[in-house]
Amino acid sequence: MNALTAAESVHTLISQARELYADQPQTRSQLEVCAARLDEPLRVALAGSLKAGKSTLLNSLVGQDIAPTDATECTRVVTWYRNGTTPQVTATAEDGDTFNVPVTRREGRLTFDLGERTADSVDRIDVDWPSSALVRTTIIDTPGTSSLSTEVSARTWNMLVPEGGAPGADAVVYLLRALNASDMQFLGRIADHVGGESGPLGVVGVLSRADEVGAGRMDALTSAKDVAARFAEELERTGLCQSVVPVAGLLALAARTMRQSEFAALSALAEVPADDLGLALLSADRFAKADSPLPVDAAMRAQLADRFGLFGIRLAVTSIKLGAKDSPTLAAELLERSGLEELRQVIDVQFGQRADQLKAHTALVTLVRILESNPLAGSDSVAGSDSVVEAAQGLLADVHGFHELRLLGRLRSVHTDLPSEELAQLQRLIGGYGIRANDRLGSEPNGCVEDQRAKAVSAARHWRELSTHPLFDRFTARACLVAARSAEGILAEIVAE
Repeated sequence: MNALTAAESVHTLISQARELYADQPQTRSQLEVCAARLDEPLRVALAGSLKAGKSTLLNSLVGQDIAPTDATECTRVVTWYRNGTTPQVTATAEDGDTFNVPVTRREGRLTFDLGERTADSVDRIDVDWPSSALVRTTIIDTPGTSSLSTEVSARTWNMLVPEGGAPGADAVVYLLRALNASDMQFLGRIADHVGGESGPLGVVGVLSRADEVGAGRMDALTSAKDVAARFAEELERTGLCQSVVPVAGLLALAARTMRQSEFAALSALAEVPADDLGLALLSADRFAKADSPLPVDAAMRAQLADRFGLFGIRLAVTSIKLGAKDSPTLAAELLERSGLEELRQVIDVQFGQRADQLKAHTALVTLVRILESNPLAGSDSVAGSDSVVEAAQGLLADVHGFHELRLLGRLRSVHTDLPSEELAQLQRLIGGYGIRANDRLGSEPNGCVEDQRAKAVSAARHWRELSTHPLFDRFTARACLVAARSAEGILAEIVAE
């Protein structure tokens, strides 16, 4: 079943439920909210432990400095970032009152000023900001899950899985700095509640502040990839997460917002003898001290340390020495090295292109939860409610896109018996490089329909035969069967056209 058909089926089930609960305004209102979610932008929550770098990652994904990164009252409140015509920040108090929040800068850092109010009295903050990155996706920045305040940590949990209501997010990007017990516990709770019996959907891990893994050495990001692979393997064994991508968020943000004056300063540093610069970069304080002989003034050096970090400065200087002659070239090099582009690709393939599927999944889980929490009286009504719940649970178990999503995540870390070439073909077929027919089949965008049909038929036969291979392990055989069903789905779409 494709995403559009799944969404239509969910709408139909919700309509049936609304008729059953016509005389229960509160439940009917919950069902209306559930239906409205299907037409909203995809909601992606950034979650993780305290100081994991969520706000910095949000800024780098958006490409603008719109989220406070300093430890103010606002970082203790769940904050929703949506596309808007003009920048506006509003807060909702616990008593339901709303008020405007001034946006200020303190020591060069963006912050939201709650005035005399404290985070304890604020339920949520809504940020409307003109950004192409927010047109199809609402990003939710959450307080640290390992905060010393259990009330602050609970806010993140209550947003993701509110009591008896709809999950606040359709997908989760979970930031890790180490794979500790609190992270495992929180991810386990997400898996139990958000995914329901069908398992977690739309959960991607990020090894954040990846440049710090190797103590800021030039090979830090290489070390981070190895660490991320180990994290992914461990999380896959427990079924908690689809993949783990290492990202240096600070480096990514600096690259996306690089200024010409910063490039000029980095170019000047590239002329400094390597040993002298290496000594200066032993610490941020040493690099920025006023009496340093470096050919860049102290204020600019402090700015570079704050925005790029010592690792970013080393990497930028090395890139300039190797041929980055202008700021766009250097920014592109740093952005690629930061890991942000890989994360954006994972988010696009697993979240963006499958937004309808993820929203349908959220709506189905929510629908079941609402109906089970509000039992009806009367045999006919009970039978009708049970019928809707059964149909919703059937869709959760049967929608093929959900199976593809889980398999895509597992293929990153679970060994298969397939040769590397065939593994790449399988990933492409199940939507690893895009969900359009030509993306899946590896054909030209405007290719001949007959050619696509022939490729789909061949793929369906090939992968169904492989699914019964006597020497393949269970996981590989199941992966081949999922690929066969994907090819058959493509063929059905081509025939329907």
